[in-house]
Amino acid sequence: MEKVNESNVDWKTYDREETAFRRKELSSAVDADDLGCSLYELPPGMRSWPYHYHTANEEALYVLSGDGFVRGENGSEPLTAGDFVTLPANESGGHRIVNDGEAPLRYLMVSTMNEPDITVYPEMEKFGVFVGSPPGGRDERTLEGYYRIEDDVDYWDDA
Repeated sequence: MEKVNESNVDWKTYDREETAFRRKELSSAVDADDLGCSLYELPPGMRSWPYHYHTANEEALYVLSGDGFVRGENGSEPLTAGDFVTLPANESGGHRIVNDGEAPLRYLMVSTMNEPDITVYPEMEKFGVFVGSPPGGRDERTLEGYYRIEDDVDYWDDA
C-alpha cells in the first residue's frame, strides 16, 4: 500500500487561452501502475483539456466543490459537488469540463491506464497515439504523436 496526502503533491499549471487549470497527479505520487487519478482545479470561466475521448481508457469524474458543466457527445450536463460521471472508452465518453460558476471547480479525474491508447479530438480534427505508456503515464513511450484525422495513406505504397 502506498499513501500520499494531496497537500504534499505539487500543482502543475496548464494555461493556453480558454484552457487553464491546475492539476495534482495523485497516482504518480504513489507510483500507481494501472489506475490514474488527478485532482483538478478549474478557475471560473475556464475549460479543461479540449473535447476528446479515449479508445482504451475509461475515465470517471467526481466533483468535490464548485459548479460547472461537462460537455458530452449529446450536449451539456450540469456539475455540482457530489456528482459522479463515467466516461466510457469510446465516442460516447467524449468530454470537456467547463467552469461557468463563480468559484473554482475542484474535481477528481480517475482513469484506467491501458496502452496503447488512441485519444480522439473531434473538434480539432486530430488524434493522439500513445504506445508504451498511456496518456498521463510516466513511462517512456515507444510511439507517440498527434495526427490529422483526414490524413489517409494506402496500406501498400505505390512505387
